[in-house]
Amino acid sequence: MNSNWSRIFEIVNKPERLIIGLMSGTSMDGLDIAVCLIKGHGVDTSVKVLNFKTVGYTAEFKAEIKSVFSRRDTDLQMVCLMNEKIGIVHANMILEAIKSWGMNPLDIDVVASHGQTIFHAPKSLHGLAEYPNATLQIGDGDHIAVKTGIVTISDFRQKHIAAGGEGAPLAVYGDYLVFSKKGEDRVMLNIGGIANFTYLPGDHDAAKVFSTDVGPGNTLMDQFVQQNYEGLYFDENAAIASSGVVDGNLLRELMNAPFLRAGFPKTTGPELFNLAYLEKAMKSSGTSDLKKEDVMATLCSFTARVIADAIIACFGDKMPCVYMSGGGMRNPLLVKQLKLILPEAQFYTTDHLEINPDAKEAVLFALLANETLVGEPIDFGKRKGVPSVFMGKISLPA
Repeated sequence: MNSNWSRIFEIVNKPERLIIGLMSGTSMDGLDIAVCLIKGHGVDTSVKVLNFKTVGYTAEFKAEIKSVFSRRDTDLQMVCLMNEKIGIVHANMILEAIKSWGMNPLDIDVVASHGQTIFHAPKSLHGLAEYPNATLQIGDGDHIAVKTGIVTISDFRQKHIAAGGEGAPLAVYGDYLVFSKKGEDRVMLNIGGIANFTYLPGDHDAAKVFSTDVGPGNTLMDQFVQQNYEGLYFDENAAIASSGVVDGNLLRELMNAPFLRAGFPKTTGPELFNLAYLEKAMKSSGTSDLKKEDVMATLCSFTARVIADAIIACFGDKMPCVYMSGGGMRNPLLVKQLKLILPEAQFYTTDHLEINPDAKEAVLFALLANETLVGEPIDFGKRKGVPSVFMGKISLPA
């Protein structure tokens, strides 16, 4: 028998597994690396984050990713090259992180790699009846497996689409396993490039669980800062937005996207919410000469309004407890506005639940890999967007 399968058989039969979860989001800040000790599976899963770090990308590497990111006219050769290069770069980052923690690659059972999303095309966005939902993440898992010598599970989103989902958001699976609490309705709100949340009912009924994108998180603010403020990648501590004034005309035009009126669950990405979307809204609202700080203030208000409207639409007066993660939770103006719009909601971060909010998405993929290896099917019912499937492709080291 192939020795790799013997290794997998050993991993599956261990009482606990050391799994490295990886996440690189649409903000492209760097690679989140979380070493997770995971016991059990399904609703009996327990996870402890032993080590975590974010390894920043160089300006040159960010530029290379951006050259193929969310573009219909991208260079296909560059897509092929970056598929390989991202895998190699991520593998090197993993090895360096393992060394810095005084560990050995042989200590790690599995790497769970999300890869780098470069295009997301659900039917609701592309509108082509003869084509399915689609998404594309690059950073080949075989490169990670061969270079690190660790079994790698990657490309999670394709199975989700094959089973009838849109490939996003996937947080619902890990959130349900780790964060559900009897007697407390919870919303796990992630404010990354795109804002999304998972609803976890207090009665633990998996058929009621759902996850949805709601609209832009940081993506429009980050894109505007990068276009207009040399050397800056985001609005740290909302310094720029806090110095501006919200423009009501621009805000109303930004809120006019059909996506925002569509039902839940749904998915989106920078393919819709980008600088072209902003420029069109500014032109339509007669605000093309708006001060930069006023644009930022309005974009921050737009994100807050989109998130709050989605929570109100889903829960009405019965406000759940909201647990935040993602870079947006560190935007003090955004969080302040959310609390003002939703005064009945209680806001926390996932630190309150003993999971570093910066590590949460990397932990999610470690949990998905664990379920792929040792899980049993969880019945999420017939709810749209949450197929009851295991996800990920297995890459062997040799």
